[in-house]
Amino acid sequence: MEASAYKFGPYTIDVREVFHATPLSYAMVNLRPVLPVKRFADLSTDETIDLWVTAKEVGVRLEQYHKANSLTFTIQDGPQSGQTVPHVHIHVIPRKKGDFEKNDEIYDAIDVREKELKEKLDLDIERKDRTMEEMSHEASEYRVLFS
Repeated sequence: MEASAYKFGPYTIDVREVFHATPLSYAMVNLRPVLPVKRFADLSTDETIDLWVTAKEVGVRLEQYHKANSLTFTIQDGPQSGQTVPHVHIHVIPRKKGDFEKNDEIYDAIDVREKELKEKLDLDIERKDRTMEEMSHEASEYRVLFS
């Protein structure tokens, strides 16, 4: 059964942004499977299993789709880790050789992006979001990977 909308912390995610869902988690166009709990330790065993299996399935398909040869999975768990949305989520990032000069620079890039997002959310500064049409189009392309 498909939901009409999903919750991501205090935010509502339109169903058109979601490209894969299980009874316990979902994946949306910014590539983050999520569950409605704040911290990783708050997940039940079933939720933990489902979240990682979902991340694995999303990763396998996105790695192929983006013609990558590796994946980075990251979780920021709590505000001091860089978590900007109080909601367990995994960043699933397809990787290619040479995408960063030094491989671990990806973590600096993630930190910068998370800090930028937090500043934008905290200050309520108007940001240039992608349109629903853009996000819906991307999700539609990814949905095909799961059919």
